[in-house]
Amino acid sequence: MATRKANPIDPKYNIEVKLTGTDGNAFALMGKVNRALQAANVSKELRDKFMDECMSGNYDHLLNTCMKWVHVS
Repeated sequence: MATRKANPIDPKYNIEVKLTGTDGNAFALMGKVNRALQAANVSKELRDKFMDECMSGNYDHLLNTCMKWVHVS
């Protein structure tokens, strides 16, 4: 199970996701992070919350949300 981080500056989960070289399509990015969260046994409820948060703004908001939830490289 992924561990939650206590420092609010750090991502919610200590999961590394490589987005560089990934298709820049918003749904491809969300899917890659969502699969990493699932592989780390993050609950469906929290993964749905991640997806909802991603889709609540523009592309920059999506990228910031990904970085808020996981370590992005």
